[in-house]
Amino acid sequence: MVAIYRLTRTFPSDERFGLTHQVRRAAVSVVSNIAEGQGRLSPGEWRQFLSHARGSLYEVQSQIIAAHLLEYIDDAAAKRLRGSIRRVAEPLQGLIEYVREQERGRQTTRLQAAGNRRRAEQPRG
Repeated sequence: MVAIYRLTRTFPSDERFGLTHQVRRAAVSVVSNIAEGQGRLSPGEWRQFLSHARGSLYEVQSQIIAAHLLEYIDDAAAKRLRGSIRRVAEPLQGLIEYVREQERGRQTTRLQAAGNRRRAEQPRG
């Protein structure tokens, strides 16, 4: 996020409310969604916020491509940022998969508990 803010300082002033605003907003959204998701009570909610974070990360990626094509950033900066995005995307995807497994585990446990309750409530013959 900090790298995006530093980089966008060099964008043309007429982009202040355009690409500069969009890429900064998306970068902030990545970390904000991860943090907000961590504070949620269920794995499903957490996974949803992680998914939003991943979407925002890919939004940053597309905006960096646009900035590069518009020659607001040079080849080296674009390459460096693409590498940073990959370094965030891989563990983020791993975290999403981990939370998904936690969510499945809870669902399995709930189904087992419901089955146990139904069996306990059946009349004994």
